[in-house]
Amino acid sequence: MKQILVLGGTGFVGTALCERLVEHSASARIVVPTRRLPRGNGVRSLPTVDLLQADVHDDAALARVVAGCDAVVNLVAILHGSAGDFDRVHVALPRRLAQACARAGVRRLVHVSALGAGPAASSMYLRSKTAGETVLAEAQLDLTLLRPSVIFGAADRFLNLFAALQSVAPLLPLAGSDARFQPVWVEDVASAIVRCLDDRSTIGQTYECTGPTVYTLSELVALAGRWSGHERPQWPLPAALGRLQALAMEWLPGEPMMSRDNLDSMKVPNIATGQLPGLAALGITAAALEAVAPGYLGGLRDSGRLDRFRALARRE
Repeated sequence: MKQILVLGGTGFVGTALCERLVEHSASARIVVPTRRLPRGNGVRSLPTVDLLQADVHDDAALARVVAGCDAVVNLVAILHGSAGDFDRVHVALPRRLAQACARAGVRRLVHVSALGAGPAASSMYLRSKTAGETVLAEAQLDLTLLRPSVIFGAADRFLNLFAALQSVAPLLPLAGSDARFQPVWVEDVASAIVRCLDDRSTIGQTYECTGPTVYTLSELVALAGRWSGHERPQWPLPAALGRLQALAMEWLPGEPMMSRDNLDSMKVPNIATGQLPGLAALGITAAALEAVAPGYLGGLRDSGRLDRFRALARRE
């Protein structure tokens, strides 16, 4: 690949992917558009990354960044919002991306969706992910889909958030405590994308990206607290109280830690179905959570825990 466009390249997964692409191919040019250049500080210094100021939701800007590319990776996604927000990001953008690729003669696209996408999708988030997959599948593209479970890593907003919460709260009320997840390391997801870009036999395939172990949300919260040095008792909330808690969080300033739509998503186990190929089919042995997460969660033992919590919650 001579030129690869990475939409969402300044985010958590995007930063890991750009680093992996630079390591993998010193000659490839990696184009990363962002609306705000300071958000790209994590990839700006990478030698073959071109950070461009562009709003990919604008048709003219999208056409400019797609032009001349050999492949596109789409990582753009949101976890919270209204039905209109989800449609704009997960459905309308893939549709416009497919159109831009068609006009520019770009055929290769790797699209990161989510486990739980499909006919049984239980939330606005998952239904929009399903619709986005459908839009791309109907386009004349050389498409590969990846469906990861919840993704963990040093900059994640999942385990880090629960660790930070337990650093300040004596008791953790927990909605959806029995929900099941199969967390996957961000570096394994990045490696999977690179393998798909390299291997044309992955075209037309959908891969489930998961780690080796299934956990309940309660177990993951307990591990986050234990590894960060301040495990707290949990209060599993009944469904009705859980929805009230999520509703209250939706009204707080900043991005909510939990929403009612998140709870709806958790009605579907976030684990591999076994009906689709996984990381092993790409030659990747998934890293265990226990081998990675203690190394970065241990940092919360240090001072400045409240600052870390505010940063994760995106509050001033």
